[in-house]
Amino acid sequence: MPSLFDSFALRGVTLKNRLVVSPMCEYSSVDGFANDWHLVHLGSRAVGGAGLIIFEAAAVSPEARITSDDLGIWKDEHVDFLRRINAFITAQGSVPGIQLAHAGRKASTYTSWKGSGAVPMTFGGWQVVGPGDVPFADDYPRPVALDAAGIQKVIADFRAATVRALAAGFQIIEIHAAHGYLLHEFYSPLSNQRTDEYGGSFENRIRLTVEVVRAVGALLPNHLPLLVRISATDWTAGGWTIEDSVELAKVLKAEGADLIDTSTGGNVPHAKIPSTPGYQVEFAERIRREAGVATGAVGLITTAAQAEEIVASGQADLVLLAREELRDPYFPLHAAHELRADVAWPVQYERAKPRH
Repeated sequence: MPSLFDSFALRGVTLKNRLVVSPMCEYSSVDGFANDWHLVHLGSRAVGGAGLIIFEAAAVSPEARITSDDLGIWKDEHVDFLRRINAFITAQGSVPGIQLAHAGRKASTYTSWKGSGAVPMTFGGWQVVGPGDVPFADDYPRPVALDAAGIQKVIADFRAATVRALAAGFQIIEIHAAHGYLLHEFYSPLSNQRTDEYGGSFENRIRLTVEVVRAVGALLPNHLPLLVRISATDWTAGGWTIEDSVELAKVLKAEGADLIDTSTGGNVPHAKIPSTPGYQVEFAERIRREAGVATGAVGLITTAAQAEEIVASGQADLVLLAREELRDPYFPLHAAHELRADVAWPVQYERAKPRH
């Protein structure tokens, strides 16, 4: 049985363990630029022993931002500071990854500690886009339906962002197709009422996700892996289902995706989500088993024993931690001690390493 502290290979990239820092928006950028907050925040998780650190959702265009404080990768000037952070992460033995994102109809909103709902145009908001013109919620902006040219621009923006991500030294690219953002909006029947080639049938609704995966994958060297985060269910009658997710995962695997980062929900505001420990793990397990593709599990995973069981039982290949990593940047080091795994500590901290 695999262990949480066994290495894991994705194409030509080997992670030293199965623990991943999940993408977590920090809403701490100005004009999309990474800064010292990101260096310390992400760097401390590398010091803490995570095998893979996936940067927060990076907007592929200005209009793709959730908020005006989002990290961005839509212009070449963003690359230098990202490269600096990646150099530090790599020096600690961790692998840097980035999540490329487009917020779709959930864009142009306030950062949570500044307000809620849509930012008016007069206060710096912008026109948002989606598969149609129905807003996410009553207090969210009304989107404009993407036309053929707009869809091609989205694909081109993901392609250009990938080139910048490679220039910045990222070794893993993840496409954000979850949580009610643009790609999820297209594949879910709850938000996609189009009647053209991007709407209606399952094949049409997944078309944009597939085209983005194909465009990004075509730019990656053969040794670098591609991940896709999906929402495995909408948790709402008539919405996207786990059966749909299994079929999508099969398609994405055939298109070159190496791992499905399995989350859920986010596409409708009042879904009833059973937020119990590990509540999303079953979806990662089913996709792994039925689609024959590697998966990552995320969502209320908070203990070393829980994470070890997920990997050892074959429910998922990687365990992604979000809020637990905010609470404890050194979770991997502490988990290794608890599970009696002998892992290296940074030499600067070696004198504090507990002994079994």
